Amino acid sequence: GYFARFPLGVCKVGRIGKTGEQLVINEMDNNLAWIARPDWARQEGIQGFHGQPIIYKGEILGVLAVFEREPVTDEATVWFRMIADHVAVAIANARAFEEIERLKAQLELENTFLKEEVLEAQNFGEIVGQSPAIANLVQQIELVAPTDATVLISGESGTGKELVAREIHRRSQRQDHPLVRVNCASIPKDLYESEFFGHAKGAFTGAMKDRAGRFQAADGGTLFLDEVGEIPLEMQSKLLRVIQEGEYERVGEETTRKVNVRIIAATNRKLAQEVEARRFRQDLYYRLNVFPIEVAPLRNRKEDIPPLAGMFMAQVRKKLNCTGRELTQAEVVKLQNYHWPGNVRELQNIIERAVISSRCGSVKFDLHLPQASGASLKTPIKKNSGNPGEILTEEDIRLQEKANIEAALHKTGWKIYGPGGAAELLGLKPTTLLSRIKKMGIEKVG
Repeated sequence: GYFARFPLGVCKVGRIGKTGEQLVINEMDNNLAWIARPDWARQEGIQGFHGQPIIYKGEILGVLAVFEREPVTDEATVWFRMIADHVAVAIANARAFEEIERLKAQLELENTFLKEEVLEAQNFGEIVGQSPAIANLVQQIELVAPTDATVLISGESGTGKELVAREIHRRSQRQDHPLVRVNCASIPKDLYESEFFGHAKGAFTGAMKDRAGRFQAADGGTLFLDEVGEIPLEMQSKLLRVIQEGEYERVGEETTRKVNVRIIAATNRKLAQEVEARRFRQDLYYRLNVFPIEVAPLRNRKEDIPPLAGMFMAQVRKKLNCTGRELTQAEVVKLQNYHWPGNVRELQNIIERAVISSRCGSVKFDLHLPQASGASLKTPIKKNSGNPGEILTEEDIRLQEKANIEAALHKTGWKIYGPGGAAELLGLKPTTLLSRIKKMGIEKVG
């Protein structure tokens, strides 16, 4: 047979599709000019044409048209209308099934990628603090949140960069769409592309089915690239392309997909220095650094420690369903005199441990602040470094951080994961601690 497609309004079929009205023509010998192939119609002895719009709930889905060798009868018109109605229902059902499958896949994405975000979000409250640094931070969030500008959040680990990203998303026009977080430091090097863009079934060993990536999961919303400085150089060019053009391909596919996401990135590295060292692409850095936000370390905003500690105490006691006294002034001073290498996350862990250790009591309440073991400090640091009011150089801070990590590893017998491990002691994620151990060249002795 012969088949043809027509745009709306063009020829008889196109007119039916545009008007939604049926068309029946008999005795066509006198005028065949409107037929795409008149010679074919004469050869086949075509006598009639019958076209019915395919309509479902007022929407024209298409046109069902046939040529007949006999004139079209009224009975044939009735039957043809019934067939068109059945076709309309079938098309609508197929569309509904496709939509259900799409929504099901989206739900699976959200369950896979967003369940962890719900758990993470429960560990964060509102941005708490009364320091000038926090006031400036909130002002920056209010400025950039309503826009779609890319944001680069920098600061030491544990300062609350993820909380800032969540607050920006919450105040943005994308707040009703997902915020999807990617911990770039925890992805194996050979799985970055699959994690970001997804993969097709059979794309590599173990790819048993199609899998969407984080960009698709965040479509319409915000993608938070945590620890973006850990992304390998070879992957950075592909990330740059999707940020610039909004296009990507799944691993094992040639189909180009479109995506609409807002990028918020965070890092504890000095990315400008990483660019100079050729460990980070300059063009990607400029794409990410549209609106930079610096989160100050806790040691530089010690007036925020009392409200933060109070908030964490209330959260833990609510979780444990118990009550207790507030911190004494002496305990507040003790907290403020500590240098907090693990920042807010370390403060949260210490408060939680103290509340649990006291069994929610009001008498015994020991903060158990970590003390560096002198025997474990292989790296020399300045005398009295870390005391309140002393200005430390970047090198001092780096050496102090290395010494503090070594002290924690020595104290825990190089236990990194789990309760009582060095990561918990420092208020760091285990993956972050492992990355720093490698970067700083810390080795186990004995």
